Amino acid sequence: MDAVVLLSGGLDSYTAAAIAKSEGLTLSALTINYGQRHVRELNAARAVAATLGVRRHVEIDIDLSKFGGSALTSDVEVPKDRPCDALQIPVTYVPARNTIFLSLALGWAEVLGAGQIVIGVNALDYSGYPDCRPEFIRAFEDLAALATRVGVQGQRIQVATPLIALTKAQIIQRGVALGLDYGLTHSCYDPLPDGRPCRHCDSCVIRSHGFDAAGLRDPLLS
Repeated sequence: MDAVVLLSGGLDSYTAAAIAKSEGLTLSALTINYGQRHVRELNAARAVAATLGVRRHVEIDIDLSKFGGSALTSDVEVPKDRPCDALQIPVTYVPARNTIFLSLALGWAEVLGAGQIVIGVNALDYSGYPDCRPEFIRAFEDLAALATRVGVQGQRIQVATPLIALTKAQIIQRGVALGLDYGLTHSCYDPLPDGRPCRHCDSCVIRSHGFDAAGLRDPLLS
């Protein structure tokens, strides 16, 4: 089966794509430059796509910084060294980002005849993002069934979320078991001028805790 994978260059999307590939899916990768401040992840996405051997890798520019509304797409300061509270939506939430991304992936999936869209959302370490929850994914699948020609014809496109119920440590362990090189990835929301991770933003903290819990060293910090 063909699948479209949303590939950001981060740890989660890399692992989700690798799991899909291990299950025999033929991957086409979609990377979106949405005006985020951590543009280094675009280079990471290219490296990851090459390593995965995807059939095709498409990059699209959708400049959400024109809207702002997030610390990732504006001059709002990225929070550092704060406790991660999944009940509070942080300023790093980008309004409707996953809805936009999945809509683009859905359009391409319909063109390709792909039966799946793969996204690396995770409900346990999701840092308060409402568009990483299982109920959102189910709702989007229902929308896709109503909004597409293939859906109307009864060919439901599945949104695959292989990481949805895993902790960050479990995600890392699964990826290591698949032989993934996490040194290719980028997770930091606010990287230093030379591209190194800040180690203090929510994403860096969650990543660090994940490697610690997995009993492994992050190759980006070696």
